[in-house]
Amino acid sequence: MAGGAQGGNPITQILPLILIVVVFYFFMIRPQMKKQKEQKKYIEALKIGDKILTIGGIYGTIFKINEDGTIIIAVEDGGKLKIAKTAISNDATAGLNPKS
Repeated sequence: MAGGAQGGNPITQILPLILIVVVFYFFMIRPQMKKQKEQKKYIEALKIGDKILTIGGIYGTIFKINEDGTIIIAVEDGGKLKIAKTAISNDATAGLNPKS
């Protein structure tokens, strides 16, 4: 009597795994993809004079946009830095002018 095969529908055994994958997709993967799309649109729409914040925490203003995917930014005291477009985090005006 011991050692008999368990009966049951294989769908009921796989269903929890499928539900976990669906929940993971809607709460983790899909929002991340949406965020990446918005970031790409923001980077493509940059123009000279925009105030930005880099991933490294450097605030600057776009001075020149190069064709090779780099940007020259002007920082405080007249210094200039060459950074990759992918190093831009977001718009710096939101961080410089917090809403009260």
